[in-house]
Formats: sequence, C-alpha cells, structure tokens
Amino acid sequence: MCGIIGIVGKEDVAERLLDGLKRLEYRGYDSAGIATVHDGAIERRRAEGKLGNLSKELRDEPLPGIIGIAHTRWATHGAPTTANAHPHATREVALVHNGIIENFKPLREELIARGRHFDSQTDTEVVAHLVSEKIEQGASPEEAVRDVLPRLHGAFALAILFRAHPDLLIGARLGSPLVVGYGEGETYLGSDALALAPLTQKIAYLEEGDWVVVTRAGARIFDRDNNPVERPVTVSGVSGAMIDKGNHRHFMAKEIYEQPVVVAQTLRSYLRRMENQVSLPDMDFDLGQVKRVTIVACGTSYYAGLVAKYWFEKFARVPVDIDVASEFRYRDPVLEPGGLALFISQSGETADTLAALRHARAQNQIIAVVVNVPTSSMAREADLLLPTHAGPEIGVASTKAFTCQLAVLAALAANLARANGRLSAEEEAEIVWHLSEAPAAMNQALSHDAEIEAMAHLVAPARDVLYLGRGPDYPMALEGALKLKEISYIHAEGYAAGEMKHGPIALIDDNVPVIVIAPSGPLFEKTVSNMQEVQARGGKVVLISDAEGIAQAGEGCMATIEMPKVHPLIAPLVYAVPVQLLAYHVAVAKGTDVDQPRNLAKSVTVE
Repeated sequence: MCGIIGIVGKEDVAERLLDGLKRLEYRGYDSAGIATVHDGAIERRRAEGKLGNLSKELRDEPLPGIIGIAHTRWATHGAPTTANAHPHATREVALVHNGIIENFKPLREELIARGRHFDSQTDTEVVAHLVSEKIEQGASPEEAVRDVLPRLHGAFALAILFRAHPDLLIGARLGSPLVVGYGEGETYLGSDALALAPLTQKIAYLEEGDWVVVTRAGARIFDRDNNPVERPVTVSGVSGAMIDKGNHRHFMAKEIYEQPVVVAQTLRSYLRRMENQVSLPDMDFDLGQVKRVTIVACGTSYYAGLVAKYWFEKFARVPVDIDVASEFRYRDPVLEPGGLALFISQSGETADTLAALRHARAQNQIIAVVVNVPTSSMAREADLLLPTHAGPEIGVASTKAFTCQLAVLAALAANLARANGRLSAEEEAEIVWHLSEAPAAMNQALSHDAEIEAMAHLVAPARDVLYLGRGPDYPMALEGALKLKEISYIHAEGYAAGEMKHGPIALIDDNVPVIVIAPSGPLFEKTVSNMQEVQARGGKVVLISDAEGIAQAGEGCMATIEMPKVHPLIAPLVYAVPVQLLAYHVAVAKGTDVDQPRNLAKSVTVE
C-alpha cells in the first residue's frame, strides 16, 4: 500500500519524484523519502509524517541527480520514523519497497552474523543488504538482483538504485503491482499509472514474478525464471488533472459529488436503453448454469457484496455465500465445481482478496471480478471482468467506487436472473428504467448537503454512534458506521434494526446518537418499530428517509435527512450519499484529516 516512483532521466529528478509522491500519498503517508545518484554517491532525503515535511527537507537541502527513486510509506514493520522511512540504502544501493518480506528475520540474523549493520527496524533493509553484498562480491546489478529475488518470501514491489551505475534502475514485483513507463529519452517505474500520469501515458504492467532493468533507452523485462519477455505497452488514459480537488475542500467531498456522473458512466456500459436490456461483457461460460455464487471482498467492497447478496437471491433465486477476504481461505470453504466466485475490489490489488481469488481458482470456480482498475492483477486473472468507471479515487474512505460497484452488481443480478429464466422482458425493462433513474436521484440526494452539514454538530461530540437498517439497508448501516469510524475516529457500529433488542439496546442513552436508514416501503414499519424502542429509552435518533417516511415517523427525532422517494432496487445507491455526507461533515466539524485519516491507506497490498 506504499507508493513507489522511479525516474531514469535527462535532468534533475527530485522535483518530479516529489510530484509523483503527491499523486501517491493516498497509498501511505506515515513517512516519505527520495534517493538519487550524484557524483558517484547515493544521496537521500527522508522525513516522517506528511509530504510537506519532505518538501521542507528538499527546500533546505536540494537533492541533485538525474536518476532517482522515491517512496511514500504506510508502516508495516517498524514505527513511522525517519530511520524507518524509505529509501533504505547501503554504500552501493538504495531501494524502495511496497509489501512485506515475510522471512526477513532469518535473513536479518544471517546478515548480522556476517557483520552487516542495520539502521532501521524494517523488513525492507534486508533486501538492500542482500543486493549490496552481491555487488561488493563483484556481481553486476542484474546478477545481484537475479540471485536475491528467489530468497525473498512474501509480497513486494521493488525499485533499486545503484551507486556505480547512474543510468540504471531495477524493478521487481511479486504480489504488489509495478508499472514501467516509457518517455522520450527517459524511462520510469511506478506503483500505479497515476504516479506516472504527468510523465507518460505509455506504460507496461509487470506480471507476477517479473523483474525489469530500466535505462534511458527503455526496459528489458524478465519473468520469474529469468527468461526475457515482452509485456504489452498500453496507453494508460490516466490524466494528471484527475487528482485535482476542483472547488472542493477535500478529495472526499469532490468524489461524493462526482457520484451521479460516474454511476451514469458505469451504467452506460451495462444498460441497453433502446432494447430495455441489461448486458454484460462477453464471457465463455453459461451464466444460467451457475447454481451458487460466492462473494469475497474487504471493507466497503464487502458491504457492496452484502447488498448484492440480497439482489442475487431476490431476483435470480441463486444462493449466495459471502466472506471477508481475510477469512475466506482460512476456513477452507466448501466450493462446488462450476460455482461463480465474485471478487470485489476498488484497486484490484488488495492482497487478501487476490489470494482468495487464486484459492477459488484452484477449487475450479468461475472467477468474476468487479474492479475499478481494468489492468489490475485481479482483472487480468478473471473469467468475467466487470469494470466500474469511477475514475481515480484519492480519498482514503471509499465513496464513488462503492456506488459504482453497487451499480455493476445490480446489473449482474439482473443478468443472472434473466439467464436463470427468473426475469421476464417486462421485469427487465423495469429494472433498466429504475437503474437509469439512479444518477438523477443521487443528484437530488446531494441537494440536501447543506442540511446535513448544519446538523453534523449534533453527532460530532459523540463517543459512540449506532446505525440501524433492515434488508439492503442493513449493509448501508454497516457502511455508514465504517465511514464515520474511518474519518472522524468516533466509535460506530451498524446493526440489523431487529437485532437491537438482542443486546445492543443496552448501549442506548442520551449520549448515543442512532442513525436510522429507513426508506418508506415494505420494511419501513418494522424499522420504525425498532427506532421507537430506541427513543423510548432516551436515544437521540437521526432518521434518513423520504418525505413520506419522515411524515410518518420523524416526530421526536433529533434530526431528519430527507431523500427522494425511489424504488427499493436503487435505494442503496441513493442512501449511500447521506451516510457519506454525514461522516464527512462530522469529520470536518471535529477537524480530522478527512482525506488521509490516521493509520489507514487506500490500497491494502499486504495481508
């Protein structure tokens, strides 16, 4: 989940490396650093904390050099200190690393026994010493890296700089993404295309186990068996302008407001409005033969999967199992051959989810992937790729990626229902109609932003907050609680509303706000009954409903948030907006770092 960028350039690279790190800071912001080669020596500047601290270091002590590597860190081994910041270096090499070297302890002990001295607590520094040792023994950079890589167990993306070779970088990947960028007389390495967007649009994605020798003239790529290979060069299409905040104070606010547009863009890929049909990309299997679906995801993507479980079972009548990815492999699930295993991930590189995908593949599952990065590892390993079109999401708390996932999952549910003969042409046309209405309804939801901001101060002082919902609104309660936890640091929990009386109601007093998600409809009266149990015990309720629901149950609430009246199918997309806005405005009221909350990073590429 750390960010990497490297440049073999024609002019000083430090400022461009720093700019690349700014584009990658969503991947980690505990510390950062840059290393270059200049006048036959490796030079470094490192700082703990946000990139502003590294910027100050570079202003105070500029860093020359036309070749360099840079890193922004989310700490795994070792505290986020300057000593633990990357790049790690010896006299001969400097390197940056994303991932975890699982066997670093025995390697470290072996190196110490041979007289090597360590300056950090990190797992990464062992790689620098292993490569340096080989160089000191007379190996070339290529020979040194080739010999060291098989000794590393775990996950890594590496970029390595060599003191005696000021025109050469070597990169390698296993379990963590790494891309090569091609410029005019320059070549680049990056942990994703976004870091390289201002430098080049021509990129190649390294495959699992690849390593690459990068010079100004280009790149030579080798597979895990050290055979020379070609990897296709593509046009990334990622614009540097995509990470501008526009008129918004935070990326999260911008991305919340982008949702009507990006959901519409996503739905255009799946809806045939003229034919009133839902379409999917081409697949070489019969969706109608799928008898069970297994959904696997993490965090917010898991909650999208919970909503999809309701949809798949309601419309397609196909049984669905769902697991958090970090638990999936370890409970050794029973997977019937020919089942559909569906993986949901914003980045397509989430380590737990990717490992679960490979486990399902080994169990003869058909692999479907809902992902926002169509060139990611998960996307490349899928039998059915279902891309969202959210664009880069910089805020750590997922917003637009979540609602685009919901849009794709709704389309998949309808297509699965049709393939199973559970959906008539008239019913499919109705689903197409309602999904087409979702962007406009989300826009209406955004029009209540000022009201939500005005009542956020009622929630901000709380130490604990509960969210309640029934049916597909239960996952929305879980998602609302997660958003509040992530960015405001208020302890929050989501519950199925009917479960309150089975224990959690003991928590209720006048200091615990309860957010109730209850659009009018078949589950409304049951949810309101649970809400009234809370009010009878002094609980302060915020009711999120439509005008009809608020008219029936809004009396006695601490606050109400009115949403447009929508069909139950699209309610999760619409009601995502107020729970996101509420978390956002509470966090702003508390003065927390909305886009870069403590201890979190965007793309979790370690287990």
